Amino acid sequence: MIDEIKEDAQQRMKKSVEALQVAFNKIRTGRANASILDSVMVPYYGEPTPLKQVANVTVEDNRTLMISAWEKNLTPAIEKAILTSDLGLNPSSNGGIIRVAMPMLTEETRRDMVKHARNDAENARVSVRNIRRDANGDLKELQKEKEITEDDERRGADEIQKVTDSYIAEIDQLLKKKEEDLMAV
Repeated sequence: MIDEIKEDAQQRMKKSVEALQVAFNKIRTGRANASILDSVMVPYYGEPTPLKQVANVTVEDNRTLMISAWEKNLTPAIEKAILTSDLGLNPSSNGGIIRVAMPMLTEETRRDMVKHARNDAENARVSVRNIRRDANGDLKELQKEKEITEDDERRGADEIQKVTDSYIAEIDQLLKKKEEDLMAV
């Protein structure tokens, strides 16, 4: 029983960390990174479709992404989708190829993005702590129903705390790496 609760908590904490990584991928660093366009949806035969399912996105150089649509008639729709996304990018097309130049980040923009990254990391920490609280509540419930002993409940709470600490440390490490990326000129 304790192992099942611990395993469930670990899986949910892992999903919180993965969600943080997705959020960090959306924060641009000034360097070209194909994952920044993961959230862009392109209308494809009337259905919103992720960009990476209708085009090939590659990094041309440090500051430029190159997008080649698999169907040439999609090029204007892809351009429009990138323009209307909240990424602040300005695509330019040349025949069937779209190039997206990553704008230089000002110091103020970098600081704003670091604040945004810290906010995302704090939300992930809160999520992990809430999962810990839920798991500890489940342990207390089992102990109250006399399915486990008080010692087992304490031991389980200690194990869940160790798991929580490891995921919090992973979140802190991800945030530190993202801050370094954002502040690098």
